Amino acid sequence: MLNQIKQDAQARMAKSIESLRHNLVKVRTGRASTGLVDTIRVSAYGGDVPLSQVAAVSVSDARSLVITPWDKAMVGAVEKAILASDLGLTPNTAGTTIRLNLPALTEERRRDLTKVVHGEGEDAKVAIRNIRRDANQHVKDLLKEKQVTEDEVRRAEEEVQKITDKAIKDVDEVVKAKEQELMAV
Repeated sequence: MLNQIKQDAQARMAKSIESLRHNLVKVRTGRASTGLVDTIRVSAYGGDVPLSQVAAVSVSDARSLVITPWDKAMVGAVEKAILASDLGLTPNTAGTTIRLNLPALTEERRRDLTKVVHGEGEDAKVAIRNIRRDANQHVKDLLKEKQVTEDEVRRAEEEVQKITDKAIKDVDEVVKAKEQELMAV
């Protein structure tokens, strides 16, 4: 029973870290990444579909993305979706190919993005601490039901704390790596 609680907490903490990584992909570093346009949805085929389902996205060089719609009629819809997104990028169209040029980041913008990254890291840490609280509460509920002893509760709480410390350390490493990526010129 206690092992299940610890494993559940560890799995949920790993998901929080993975969610943080996924959120940080969207933070633009001045370097082209296909993850930058993952959230763009294109109005096509009677509904909104992800950009990756209507076009091939590739990195042509360090500062530009190339988007090639599979259907020539989709070029306009893809352009509209990019302009409507919160990326702040202007697409350059040449025939059936759309090019997105990423401008270099200013020092001030880099600092602002670093604050955003730290905020995301704090959110992940809060989520991890909430998972720890839930796990400890489950353990205490088992004690109330007299399914475990107080020694087992203390040991389980210590192990949950070790799992939490490791997860928070992982969050710090992810945030630090993204910060270094942002500050690299």
